[in-house]
Amino acid sequence: MTTDQLYQELNYVNHSRENRLKYANLVIDNPELISKLLDILFMVDDKISCRAAWVFEFMCGENLETAIPYLDKFTENIHKVHQDSAVRPVAKVCEYLVTALYSKTDNKIKTSLSLKHKERIVESCFDWMINDEKIAPKAYAMNSLFLLGKDIDWIHPELVTILERDFQMQSSGFKARARHILKKIKAS
Repeated sequence: MTTDQLYQELNYVNHSRENRLKYANLVIDNPELISKLLDILFMVDDKISCRAAWVFEFMCGENLETAIPYLDKFTENIHKVHQDSAVRPVAKVCEYLVTALYSKTDNKIKTSLSLKHKERIVESCFDWMINDEKIAPKAYAMNSLFLLGKDIDWIHPELVTILERDFQMQSSGFKARARHILKKIKAS
């Protein structure tokens, strides 16, 4: 399947779980499509890029290790994503990666996620925290930053500053997640 054919196929992706899962499995079963899917995802001004982001998120949710050969491409470009419906799945994939990195069970992400990848994820997560994003990307970013802050000492103080500064102006969902993260930071 060419990039153009995949692009046309993504026209049929919708919000239903079954539909996104169907296309995620198509990509998992045909790993040569992953690079093409990312090419479409990073056509950030195209409405189809959001659909590519949904499929990529579902693919990572089903089999995160299929993304390993594409970590450079993914992390080099995540800062470009700006459409709300694409930012949320990209932030979720970052959370998947960071959660796998700090998982108690062995996995290939632990040896594949480089310092450069982590730095790019940290940068994007802080951007989502300080920019006018919806609650979901902020929540995923908070969790990713909390975990990465266990090893990168400057992250927790910066995260606390942002959470405390923005607390009163944000939604109840933000406040609930922020309280949870602040409590975990104080406990660690």
